Amino acid sequence: MSADRQQDRLEAAFLTSAPSLKQCPRDDIPEIAFAGRSNAGKSSVLNTITGNKKLAKVSKTPGRTQLLNLFSLASGGRLVDLPGYGYAKAGKQAQEKWQSAVNQYLSHRDNLRALVIVMDIRHPNQPLDQELIEWAEASELPTLVLLNKADKLSFSRQKQALSKFLNAYPNSRYLDALAFSALKGTGRKELIDRLMYLFDRG
Repeated sequence: MSADRQQDRLEAAFLTSAPSLKQCPRDDIPEIAFAGRSNAGKSSVLNTITGNKKLAKVSKTPGRTQLLNLFSLASGGRLVDLPGYGYAKAGKQAQEKWQSAVNQYLSHRDNLRALVIVMDIRHPNQPLDQELIEWAEASELPTLVLLNKADKLSFSRQKQALSKFLNAYPNSRYLDALAFSALKGTGRKELIDRLMYLFDRG
């Protein structure tokens, strides 16, 4: 991925929504997937790094993203917005359908190069987050955790939260973390740089 034109934002366009892995494009274009609990702010993160507030639909209603949403980058590669997990008020059948689509994608998508897990910095590392991190580590999949909504905490508390999170995984070889705020833009350039690196090495 070329470094020029990509430092300030990732130029992206919506490609397609797929209800399952079978409906995803069949090619060898590398993809980085965004996962996280419902209402963690995945869509806001995508809109922030692309500079397009309308790219991914943002809703205050948890569980709104129910499909695998794929976005093409002008410089090559794709970003994939996965359905959120952990929304208890969604029907059991709906939850199982979303989770099956996510599991199939993560386990069998050859295009997948890395995973970004978005968490609320005030409530990080919930059980489902831990399960996903452990799976990614076992799969040797590079994983970046975004501790989102960092604007809700002071700078010192952001650093404490980041340090505490990383200390919980002292032996991880594939995990890194970054404090982020879609609202304030905290960590925006750092995230873009990390994504560029992950695409390049894949």
